Amino acid sequence: MSQAPEVSRGPVVTPVRVVIGLCLVAPFVAMLWVGSYAKTDPAFIGIPFFYWYQMAWVLISTALTMIAYKLWQRDQRARREGGAK
Repeated sequence: MSQAPEVSRGPVVTPVRVVIGLCLVAPFVAMLWVGSYAKTDPAFIGIPFFYWYQMAWVLISTALTMIAYKLWQRDQRARREGGAK
């Protein structure tokens, strides 16, 4: 008799993938929680808090997306090398 084919179990949740998800979700949560930044003080070099907070998140989001991408690449590389053995 032939053996039953190996069944794919779908996506695997690992700590690295949880970190990737958090990196990608954090900017959305920060921007959707308007009550946390809908104010004018403290001002930064004359710019009200509302505006500089959002501009800071542009840079933070870029960094978090880059981190998530690098972690994803490393995770995929590890899966390929682990599956080839």
